[in-house]
Amino acid sequence: MAVVFVSHRMADASPAEKLADEIRAAGHDVHLDVTDLQVGDSIVEWMNQGLTTAGYVVLCYSVHGVESPWIVREWASTLARQIQGAGVKLLPVVLTGGDAPALLADLKTADLTTDWAGGVAQLLRAIR
Repeated sequence: MAVVFVSHRMADASPAEKLADEIRAAGHDVHLDVTDLQVGDSIVEWMNQGLTTAGYVVLCYSVHGVESPWIVREWASTLARQIQGAGVKLLPVVLTGGDAPALLADLKTADLTTDWAGGVAQLLRAIR
C-alpha cells in the first residue's frame, strides 16, 4: 500500500475526489484536502505532513491551470525532494484539461479527459 497525495484546484474538487476514491479502492492511503481537512485544521501543517509522508504526488492538471500558489508549492516541493533523492514520485494526470508547467513538460501524463478508466489504470500501474 502506497501513500498518495492528490494535488488539485478547488474548482476540480469533485473529479479529484472521484479519482481519490478509485486510488483508495485499489488499496492505497490517499491524502485529499476535500475529505481530510476539518474545520480548524492547519492547512499548512496538513499539507506538510501529507507531502512528507507521500511516496507519490498526483498532480491534477486543470482547465483552471496549475499555477495557483498552493498547487505550485505542492509540485515544486515534491520535485525538489525528488531531485534531492527522496523516494517520492510526481505523477501528472490531466483531470479536467490544461497544460503542464514548462518544468514538468517532459513527464508522461495519464489523460483522464479522453479515457477515465484507462487513465486511472495507467496511474495505478505507476503507483507501487
